[in-house]
Order: sequence, then C-alpha cells, then structure tokens
Amino acid sequence: QVQLVESGGGLVQAGGSLRLSCAASGMIFRLNAMDWYRQAPGKQRELVARITRGGDTMYADSVKGRFTISRDNARNTVYLQMNSLKPEDTAVYYCHTVLGRDYWGQGTQVTVSS
Repeated sequence: QVQLVESGGGLVQAGGSLRLSCAASGMIFRLNAMDWYRQAPGKQRELVARITRGGDTMYADSVKGRFTISRDNARNTVYLQMNSLKPEDTAVYYCHTVLGRDYWGQGTQVTVSS
C-alpha cells in the first residue's frame, strides 16, 4: 500500500523559508513522478511543483523562482524548499503521486503571516 507522509509545515513570517518533506513507502519511488499541491481555504487544490523520475521539474507561475522541488531516491523522499514566502502561499500542502490511481498524503499546514 502506497503511503505518503508530509512534514515540515508551520508558521513563518513573510519573506521567510520552510522546507517540506514527503516520505514515500509501498512503491518503487525512483520510478514515479512526484508532485506538491496546495489548497487554500475556499479555493481549489492546485499543482505547485512536479519532479519527474528523471529529475525534470516544473512549477506553477506563482512560485517560480521562489520554490524548488527535489528528490532523494535513496531516502524515498521528495522535498519542497520554499523561499521568499508570501501570505498568499498560506495553504495546506499535499504530496501526490499516481500509481494506477491517485495517492495523496495527509497534508501539512503552511501559514505565512504578513
């Protein structure tokens, strides 16, 4: 059974940084693309960043130049380094992958105060 467990969220002031981690199990991690999504109150869940199994990355326009997604296949972990955080980055952040179906983590809250 695939499990995704996020950690690293918290409260930070605008301009600050956080690093999210997502530990995966029950899958051959190195073979899967991994995503970070976020959902703010009253808004739809949106894709923030993706990293392919080959290490190619893509980002939402709203986070380009501020967020960096990376993966450590030896640790079965994907990371999201978030710098220059803004209040509009406040959301629950979810780790996601597809292996026959969608798998989601439980989410980690990120709150950016102004």
